[in-house]
Amino acid sequence: MGNRHYPDGLLVGRARIPGHDHPRVVTVRDGNLVDITIKGMATVRDIAESGRAAEHVRTAAGTIVGATDTIMANSVAADHDAALPSLLSPIDLQAIKASGVTFVVSLLERVIEEQARGDKSRADALRGEILTLIGTDLSELVPGSETAMRVKAALIAKGVWSQYLEVGIGPDAEIFTKGQPMSSVGYGAEVGLHPVSSWNNPEPEVALLVTSAGAIIGATLGNDVNLRDVEGRSALLLGKAKDNNASASLGPFVRLFDGEFTLATVKQAEIALRVEGEDGFELDGHSSMSQISRTPESLVAATIGGHHQYPDGLVLYLGTMFAPVKDRGGAGKGFTHKLGDTVTISTSALGTLSNRVNLSTHCPPWTYGASHLLRDLAKADLL
Repeated sequence: MGNRHYPDGLLVGRARIPGHDHPRVVTVRDGNLVDITIKGMATVRDIAESGRAAEHVRTAAGTIVGATDTIMANSVAADHDAALPSLLSPIDLQAIKASGVTFVVSLLERVIEEQARGDKSRADALRGEILTLIGTDLSELVPGSETAMRVKAALIAKGVWSQYLEVGIGPDAEIFTKGQPMSSVGYGAEVGLHPVSSWNNPEPEVALLVTSAGAIIGATLGNDVNLRDVEGRSALLLGKAKDNNASASLGPFVRLFDGEFTLATVKQAEIALRVEGEDGFELDGHSSMSQISRTPESLVAATIGGHHQYPDGLVLYLGTMFAPVKDRGGAGKGFTHKLGDTVTISTSALGTLSNRVNLSTHCPPWTYGASHLLRDLAKADLL
């Protein structure tokens, strides 16, 4: 991949292109961004639901928009020129779903959040206490197994059972709605923190593109922005902690499965995270998909099936093992974002997703929804 922010492979995404009222569907060919929008295939949703997404993106006629690197550079909010093309989130009408507590490290941090009740000053002490009680046994557990249920019984007896441990090692996965269709932001955009939060963090994740039939056909990178203090006060505040303006980032492109890139590739992905603050603070971390405690297939099956349908398909964030604990602003204060942080998530198979942190109330408001898209496509005779 070199210094490029996108990978080789079969890529599909969306772009804002001057002269068009609606987002255009794009791919990458020979380093150029190519507009492949045509009637009947004018949304990523329609391409995904066609049953031949990879073939269509590979063979569709298109128009070169410009050099992909140049357009990605113009997609960065601070450098954006509205008169030039820029990337958007690579999905449109799909539901935006997410799975939580799918990695042991994340599981432990969620328990700490709950026990601390939003007070980050108590987190370090609690982390030591909980690790002493449960050790590293959870890393070997298959959620819902007999062994997991025995550990559950032991933890209950010790008084440290938690709703997070229930979804971490119990029979049922945590699946929630991260945002509404059309609400996600893409490469270079600002990501939003609700202004009530003073303890929060990025969550670098792989997100799967899933059809209405439950088929997994591609993947992208995501930042499932998290408010640790809000969710820590009560799991019933999950919606407030997770679904805010510009809080769901995806991109830069969806890479479709083909002979070289498959779900097996995703399962071995090493995801790097870097946070760079305007105060000089730097944080590096990583998330290894091989350490996930529930398989991607099982998470998809928990999301879509006879119990729940998504006629326009969905994107599913798979969760993260990254839970930052590096102190920022003083010993024992833990990590939290500061406005202006740049969050960069990368893996060789999917490229790089970069966003700058702002308050959700200061990010551009979400004003272009499904109804606007459909009206504009109808006006352009593309439906």
